[in-house]
Amino acid sequence: MVYIAIVVVLLILLYLFAIRGRVGYKKLSELQGFDYAHRGLHGNGVAENSMTSFRKALEKGYGIELDIHLLKDGNLAVIHDCALKRTTGGEGNIEDLTTEELKLYNLENTEDTIPTFKEVLDLYNGAAPLIVELKPLKNQAALARAAADMLKDYKGSYCIESFDPRCILWLKKNRPEIIRGQLAQNFFKTDDKLNFFIRLLLTNNLLNFITKPDFVAYNFAHRNILATRLCQKLWKMQMVGWTIRTKETQKQVKAENWLSIFEYFLPEEN
Repeated sequence: MVYIAIVVVLLILLYLFAIRGRVGYKKLSELQGFDYAHRGLHGNGVAENSMTSFRKALEKGYGIELDIHLLKDGNLAVIHDCALKRTTGGEGNIEDLTTEELKLYNLENTEDTIPTFKEVLDLYNGAAPLIVELKPLKNQAALARAAADMLKDYKGSYCIESFDPRCILWLKKNRPEIIRGQLAQNFFKTDDKLNFFIRLLLTNNLLNFITKPDFVAYNFAHRNILATRLCQKLWKMQMVGWTIRTKETQKQVKAENWLSIFEYFLPEEN
């Protein structure tokens, strides 16, 4: 019985160690005190991840969350999906386009075309923080490197996050000064394409000990699992809730001291 108890204690300690990120990074405070418009302030005829959506968020003083992909010519485009169909009606993938070709694709039947990451950086110009999500397509290192290089001389506050731990690991090894975050959710509820072991690791933040994220951005509706609670309560990690769609949920986000990535309503202006 003694040996069993020792094994159980060791397993618990290993688990607690596994979910611990980088704690106490002072730059993280730059992101606090803001709400973040998910893909900009979109809806009602304004396309997601468009320059119009980002201008509207900037006018309200919000930070923004945006998604970036690596183009064929090495530049970065701001768009959520790899496939062009949903947001532009076009065929093919964003990774197969060049910078010049972005202007051929209108977003959601509006006048806006797919923006470059540089265009968004020039627009915000440090006015409010950015949450930059990396959307890799078997190009984790190249995408992370391109994003880090473009942000190297940016004067404003920002962080980089991804669902793919390989992107976060690249940042840890190569750009440790950048605030980095692990995106997650309960993959047992949302993704049956991943094998059980991968879903277990990602759902429970069990790779934090390798990637050392500064924050965890978790699907707020899935937050009531032990790992997220321990990350916040035991290890004092910053938690970020996505995607918040009602004022009632926003109140709960604030009550639990999470940061908010919101859409389809307006929180109190900053």
